[in-house]
Amino acid sequence: MWIYRIQCCLLAVAHLYLLNHLVYSQESDSLYKPQNLTCVTHKLVDVICTWTTESSDDFGYRYEFCYTSSMSLQNCSITEEKSQTFPLILFDSVEIEISTFNSSKNMETPIATNQFVITENDINFIPPAPRIHRLTPDYISDTLELEWYDGGSDIRYSMDATWEIQILYKDPMEEVALITYKSKLNGNDTLLHWKWTSNIPFNCTTHYVRIRCFLHENMFFGKISWSEWSKPADIPGKDTDYTRGKMYPTDKVVLVGSNVTFCCVWRKEESNFDFHLSPELCPPQGCQNATLSNWSKLIQVQNVPASQSSGRNIICRGKNSKGGNPIYGTVLFSGYPPDVPQNVSCETKDLKEITCKWEPGRPTSLDGSRKTSYTLSERISGITVPHPRDKTTYQCNFPVLNNQTTYDITIHATNRLGKTNASLYFNIKTRIHPSPPTDLTVTDNSPTNISLSWHLPGNFMKTQLKFQIKVSNSTFSKLKNVHLDGTENSLYTISMDNLHPYTFYTFQVRCSANEPFFWKWGNWSKGLSHRTLEAPPARKLDVWREKDAEEGTVIIFWKPLSILDSNGVIEGYEISWIVPEMPIKKQSVPEFLNNTKIKLGSNDYIFTVVAKNKAGLSPPSLINSAEIPVGPVPTESGIATGDGVQITWLPDPSVTCGYKVRWCYEPGPCTAVSWETFPSNVTNPIIRSTLFQPGVRYHFSVYGCKDNGYQLLKYVDGYTKELEPAVAPVFNVMKTTSDSISIKWQDIPTEEIRGFIKGYLLHFGKGEEGNTKPKAYESGYQLINITNLKQDSFRISNLQGKTGYHLNLSGYTAGGIGPATRLFVVTKENALGLIIAILIPMAVVVVLAVVTIILCYRKREWIKETFYPDIPNPENCKALDFPKDSEGNPNSKTLEMNPCTPNNIEVVETQSSCLKIEEAVIKSPVTEELPEDGFDSESESHIVVSYCPSIIEEELSNPPTDGSVGSSQVVYIDIQTMYPSSDKMKEDLEIDCVASAGYKPQMQLPKNTEETSSAEEDLEKAAGYRPQVNAPSWNTDCPDSPVSVESNNENVSFGSPCSINSRQFLIPPKDEDSPEVINTGWSFSNFFHNKPND
Repeated sequence: MWIYRIQCCLLAVAHLYLLNHLVYSQESDSLYKPQNLTCVTHKLVDVICTWTTESSDDFGYRYEFCYTSSMSLQNCSITEEKSQTFPLILFDSVEIEISTFNSSKNMETPIATNQFVITENDINFIPPAPRIHRLTPDYISDTLELEWYDGGSDIRYSMDATWEIQILYKDPMEEVALITYKSKLNGNDTLLHWKWTSNIPFNCTTHYVRIRCFLHENMFFGKISWSEWSKPADIPGKDTDYTRGKMYPTDKVVLVGSNVTFCCVWRKEESNFDFHLSPELCPPQGCQNATLSNWSKLIQVQNVPASQSSGRNIICRGKNSKGGNPIYGTVLFSGYPPDVPQNVSCETKDLKEITCKWEPGRPTSLDGSRKTSYTLSERISGITVPHPRDKTTYQCNFPVLNNQTTYDITIHATNRLGKTNASLYFNIKTRIHPSPPTDLTVTDNSPTNISLSWHLPGNFMKTQLKFQIKVSNSTFSKLKNVHLDGTENSLYTISMDNLHPYTFYTFQVRCSANEPFFWKWGNWSKGLSHRTLEAPPARKLDVWREKDAEEGTVIIFWKPLSILDSNGVIEGYEISWIVPEMPIKKQSVPEFLNNTKIKLGSNDYIFTVVAKNKAGLSPPSLINSAEIPVGPVPTESGIATGDGVQITWLPDPSVTCGYKVRWCYEPGPCTAVSWETFPSNVTNPIIRSTLFQPGVRYHFSVYGCKDNGYQLLKYVDGYTKELEPAVAPVFNVMKTTSDSISIKWQDIPTEEIRGFIKGYLLHFGKGEEGNTKPKAYESGYQLINITNLKQDSFRISNLQGKTGYHLNLSGYTAGGIGPATRLFVVTKENALGLIIAILIPMAVVVVLAVVTIILCYRKREWIKETFYPDIPNPENCKALDFPKDSEGNPNSKTLEMNPCTPNNIEVVETQSSCLKIEEAVIKSPVTEELPEDGFDSESESHIVVSYCPSIIEEELSNPPTDGSVGSSQVVYIDIQTMYPSSDKMKEDLEIDCVASAGYKPQMQLPKNTEETSSAEEDLEKAAGYRPQVNAPSWNTDCPDSPVSVESNNENVSFGSPCSINSRQFLIPPKDEDSPEVINTGWSFSNFFHNKPND
């Protein structure tokens, strides 16, 4: 039993062991199973696959890598690394099986196996990491040049490549720029170049450069990625050198408008540095600065302006540990790149050397070593000629090449900011500009012909040249063109003819290429002066003679020949004449004389006059001493032309040898004779002379030359220009009457008249003696123009007697009015005129009086009716008629004592008056002010008085005593200002008041015993209509009564009667200031208005 149990236990233990071994075996297989297969190709040739396992212990294990595809058999390889390479298979899938083996055991049984299927899309194309071949910095321009190989030999296909170039600076590194660069792979390793300019100077801090690549393979459908970054290449800065400080960049040259960064690097023991810039570069707080490291700092300047040739200073200042203030600085030059060379031209002077010129164009603001440099290059021959920097002219010379006629030149302009060029293509034969000829010589051939020679340097043997010769003297200049072939010795000679003898000439020569290669003329040579040979005088002398019959002599005159006509130096003159039966007589006269006196005796001769020089005699001039008799010779006036005198005469058919016009310059005896000779067909010449003066009269004699002598034709007096008379005419008064003045004057002397007198101007007018002010041309003066030159007196008529007159007399010519002579004359008194002046007004007065009397007598009735109308009878006045009622009784409604509505009466007073009206006459229960628009309140006082006619009637204390006269309710109100206050109206009012004095109110006022007599007297004085009331019954104690305190008239009416139903006055008011009443019987106003008769 026990044994059985032992067996069971052993069996269980074996079972457990096997189970445990199986589980452990499975767990070990999963840890070494290949997974995460990744395949990469770098050159599109091989594929590198890598994988991983979960186990970190790779020692003692091997891997079997097997791949197969539809186009290849299975290939297996053993590797200890977790990577394997196999050829790239495109357009097909690849089955990969990776098995893990324990290298200490048998390789027949793998520990773990895993299978993968990959396609082209699963493969990642990552180009190889590029390698920088060289990095070259330029610390002056802060430009780096990067060189690297593109690795084209590793790629079998041509494809495009993109490169990323990363620039970094400082520590730790910060990216400054990331630039993309493109190229193309062509299967070969190509060295690529790239340049870059940094905004930050390389000296300021260390810069780093690295690159990576991206290949554009369009036929690869897998993933394409950037390559790994290359190893960085660095440009070390100066901020790690603690031994020296400095500002960078040094002497920087930048383009105007650029942004420039400056940095300051200082020593280890220095600190606290600040920048100091001019306001043109950096206004206050206008530039940004930053710290690069503990020993460097930078500042950025925006939009740099153009600088002077010396540049602008940039300074940084700090402190050091010793208390000093270290200063570092640099200079900034800002300008422009060179302009394109302007006006490029090339020419040759001698066909041996070509000279090219140009203009620099716009200034660059750069000088010294920074100024623009120029270089000339010729493309066909490859010649290069640099332009010297020290020359201020912009030109280069290079030789003419044999067998080359066309040239293609380029002018290159370069400075630190850029390059430009300008080109010119030309044929040298069309650019010939010869130098000025030299060594001019003249050889005389005759007085009118010379030979001119000169030397022209150059190689012109195969070129036809055109020469231009300028011949000039003091009076003219002319050009002559000559075509000559080029000579080997460069000597050229021509002949010049048609020159004037014995004349100085100046010769100049210039040259050009002949057509069709003419371009432009060369410069003129220096002038060569030469005088030609002498010749006999070319023209005969102009001669005249003056004969003195009394002395029996004749003076022969001649005019010296001009320089051109002399053809040399005149050595003298010869006069010859023939005496019958005797040899020819001759007389020599030295050259400084122009006349000679010869004794004639009783005969006349024909004289011959010639001038002589070293070359010979002039043509002979003949003149006859005989004068043809003539009758009275007329004297005429010539016409002034301003520069001469025009003389005219009638043509004479018998004149055979022309006309002579002779004159003298001085007014007295003629000592210097002048003359002009004219051909026979000229009859109206203008005589001109530089000796003529304006305002001087010249006396001309016109002679006709005939076969047998000269005949005097006429005399002519003339002026070149007439002026006003120089003096005033002398005149005096011959006779004076009461209405006229007779004057007489003398002619102005000829030497003072300065023209032909046209007449005299006489101005006269009234004035006072002693008034020296000239009034001849003032208003009120009369002008008389006396044009009769034979008249020397004049009578001024129609003057006033016993009146002073100013007389002004002046002469005038065509040149103007001369000065005037002034006289003051008083006419005699006219008695008859005085009597007539008295009688005529008296007769007019008598006639007017008679006419007035006759008219008044005939119109007496009209005058009486107008000025003395009949006074109307008040009893017949219709104003007192009252209408009747229906029964025929008079309607006395107006006389009833019934209460009535008060009527307003406007009382207007300009003078002092009572505001109250007598209670006995008017009750004024209501007083109102007149409205503002009724009357002018500033000039008058307005009072509105209410009254009732019935009340007035009851309060009349004394009834009328005359029973025959019925009382009427007519109220009299004194209103003194009811009419306008103008002056005219005042006059009318005064007259109306006088007229109204004869009218009395129709009311009998109570009698006053004290004033009865005076009142009656006044009533007796006043004729006309009497009032129908008892005036003395009025109370005069009240200031409002008709008898005013201010009035001396006690018997004055109360005013104008007024109807109680109307405010219209029947009689105009009487003014208080009216004069005493008189019995005129009519009113002045009736003169203007019609009044009805009773």
